[in-house]
Amino acid sequence: MNDRMHWLERFFFPRMTRRFVLRLLGLIVVSFLVFGYALIPLCLNGKSMEPTLRDGSIRFCWVPSYWMADPAVGDVVAVRFGGKRHYLAKRIVAKEGEVVSFLNGMLYIDGVPKTEPYVVLPCDWNLEPRVVDPGHYYVIGDNRSVSIEEHVFGQVSRGRITGRIIP
Repeated sequence: MNDRMHWLERFFFPRMTRRFVLRLLGLIVVSFLVFGYALIPLCLNGKSMEPTLRDGSIRFCWVPSYWMADPAVGDVVAVRFGGKRHYLAKRIVAKEGEVVSFLNGMLYIDGVPKTEPYVVLPCDWNLEPRVVDPGHYYVIGDNRSVSIEEHVFGQVSRGRITGRIIP
């Protein structure tokens, strides 16, 4: 019986050396930093980004992607809205100074129609030309077949774009 207890103690209570405790604490601190500030988990709900991102799927937002660079047109990003930890997944379609419009199911940037391979169903609504303000980006969902109120987010400032969503 004593030999049996010795085995159980070794299994459940490993040698608690100082090195083990410091490594464990370091791992916990690094995990909190990574998952709190650099890699944010997102649970997507809504059909505005289908078929690129599915409703109910879980993705991660890589925050450092825009620490040294600006977001690019075509990036799928997490846009902060409402509270501190509320995000929407949207695609950047235009940057500051560009004119955005939708006509007969096509996206036009500065009057030039854009081909978007990720859009499966075109939109059936129109949007008057709008100039993107300085320091802003124009974001929209990929599922353009739903009504305009469900997926158009419009212009967002650079500060509200949290990071790039990892596909």
